[in-house]
Amino acid sequence: MPSVFLVGSGPGDPDLLTVKALRLLQQADVVLYDSLVGEKILELVSNRARLVDVGKRCGKTSAAQAEICRLLVREARAGQRVVRLKGGDPMVFGRATEEMDALRQAGIAFEVVPGITAATAAAAALQISLTRREVARSVHFLTGHGAAGGLPAHDWVALARGGGTLAVYMGAQTLPGLAAHLVEAGMAPATPALAVENASQPGQRVLRGTLGGLPRVLSAAAPEGPVLLLIGQALAEDMAAQGALAVALAE
Repeated sequence: MPSVFLVGSGPGDPDLLTVKALRLLQQADVVLYDSLVGEKILELVSNRARLVDVGKRCGKTSAAQAEICRLLVREARAGQRVVRLKGGDPMVFGRATEEMDALRQAGIAFEVVPGITAATAAAAALQISLTRREVARSVHFLTGHGAAGGLPAHDWVALARGGGTLAVYMGAQTLPGLAAHLVEAGMAPATPALAVENASQPGQRVLRGTLGGLPRVLSAAAPEGPVLLLIGQALAEDMAAQGALAVALAE
C-alpha cells in the first residue's frame, strides 16, 4: 500500500480536481504543497492534516528540491499518509523524477495521481483545439526555463518546421529569446500566439498577438500569475473570432 501520493491539483479550479485527488486530500495526514496550488484547493484538505508549504517560484525564496525529498521520506517513515500536491500534472514539468527517485532509493511505496495540465486547461477555457485537423497534427510541450536558468537549448529548427502547436510552460520571462529563435529558425513572425495567465481560474487573462509581437504585449501586461504560452496556426480561428490579433481579457 503506498504511503506517498504525488498528486496533480490541476490548473487551479477546484472543480477540475480528479475524484481520486479529492479523496486523497481528505484522507491525508500531511500535505506538502506547491506555491501554484490555490487556496480553494487547500480548503479541501482534511482539517486534521498538516499543511507544509514547499513552494518553488522563480525569483523567490523556496524550499530546495533535496529538502523536499528528505521531507517526503521522513514523513513516510514516521507512518504518515503523505500527499505531495503539485500544480497541474506531476509528470509535466512537475519535478516528479527527483522525488520518485528519492522514494525508490528509500524503499518507500508511492503512487502518482495525474492532474489536468495547464495546456489542456487553457485550450478548454478558450475552446481551442490544439490539434485542429488539417492544421496542427502534433502538440509540443516545452519549458521556457531550463534547470540552469534561462532559455533551454531546444531544437528550434525542428520546432519551427514541425507545424504543430507549441505549449510553453514557464516561458514568460524568456519569451523574447524564444520568439527570436523560432523566427530565426524559419517560423513566420505573423504566426498566431497567445499567453494565458492563471488558466481556468477566476483571474484568467488572455493576451493575444503574433509570435513577433507577443513579447512586447506580455511585457506591457506585466503578469503576476503563472503564464502558459500557445503558438501555432491552430490558434488562428480563435484570433479571427476575437476580431483582431490584440490584447484581450477573458472572464
